[in-house]
Amino acid sequence: MRTRTTMLLLFWLALALFLGWDWLNSSPVNLRLEPPLLAAGSGQAPSGGHCSAF
Repeated sequence: MRTRTTMLLLFWLALALFLGWDWLNSSPVNLRLEPPLLAAGSGQAPSGGHCSAF
C-alpha cells in the first residue's frame, strides 16, 4: 500500500511540475488568432482533408 501511495504522490507531483513549467515557458494564447472549435453551421467554408470535397 505504501508503494501505491508513493507512486500516486510522485505522479501528481510530476504532473504539477510539468504544468508549472509549461505555464512559465509558453507564450500567451491570442484568442483572436485561434480557429473556431466547431465551425459547423457557422457559414465558414471547410478547409483541408475530406471536408473540402463538399
